[in-house]
Amino acid sequence: MKRRTFMKTGVAALAGAGLTVSSAAAVTSKIAGIGMCDWNLGNACDPELIPLAREAHLDGIQVSVGTAPDHLPLRDRAVQRRYLELGQKYGIRFHSVAAGGILNSLPLATEPQSAVYVIDAIEAAQALGAKNVLIAFFGNGDLRLRDPEKKCFETKKNGFSTYALNEVAVQRVVEALRQIAPRAERAGVMIGLENTLTAEQNLHIMEQVHSPALQVYYDVGNSTGHGYDIFSELRLLSRERICEVHLKDWKTSLLGSEGCAVDMPAVAAVLQEIGYDKWLVLETSGRKNHFLADTRSNVAYVRRTFGLR
Repeated sequence: MKRRTFMKTGVAALAGAGLTVSSAAAVTSKIAGIGMCDWNLGNACDPELIPLAREAHLDGIQVSVGTAPDHLPLRDRAVQRRYLELGQKYGIRFHSVAAGGILNSLPLATEPQSAVYVIDAIEAAQALGAKNVLIAFFGNGDLRLRDPEKKCFETKKNGFSTYALNEVAVQRVVEALRQIAPRAERAGVMIGLENTLTAEQNLHIMEQVHSPALQVYYDVGNSTGHGYDIFSELRLLSRERICEVHLKDWKTSLLGSEGCAVDMPAVAAVLQEIGYDKWLVLETSGRKNHFLADTRSNVAYVRRTFGLR
């Protein structure tokens, strides 16, 4: 039975049999693994934290390319070799490389040198065997239209938020990505847009760049916090346009606990519906001074909810 047909007809039957949506996810889940951003694991760009990732029951790490123009460790082949050495020793994979914080400070839309940092991330991903590169657009890099006080121009439709695009900034990003994307295509690496925009607005950017190497890096916590209909967005983007998914909650660092804003079982059901089989990446460190216990708890929760064994 096809996944869509299963989700439309099978979940109700499973519920009648006393099974939960997460139990349904366990039937056919093909999620690649559970990773964590290195800035949540500890200091970014530090391969010596790999043993901690294994101790926390993680399968992989999203590695930062660097945090500032004078701190780009993944340019160093010796650092790359250290990642590969320890990754093999502890059974940790590197599913993606992030050009996040550096692009939030030095936006791709306004700082020409930032294109080089994206290329650095692509080259590092190829060296580490990672298939995805996250490029971020938060803080100074926000692509929404804002007034002088940095308030974004927002409208509501059917109870959900939409923000006006800063078309000048978007066009500059499109022009940069048109030059960068062919490098990613040759490297076999996807570039994932993570930002404050709606799925539809991201599709608008992707259509202009027109590269199979450009997708969306979807964050269910951020999108919930911005007031977006994350379930409609995931369906609109589909498996083919999402390279990876960040998992976190808008209100709590413990997934599945009381007060959560994100309906994770519903996220699991929709990801199964669209055939998502890539990585789930924790972007949360847990409570202060409880990293190991909380991360193990979060990993266990994700395994149960998304049907991983």
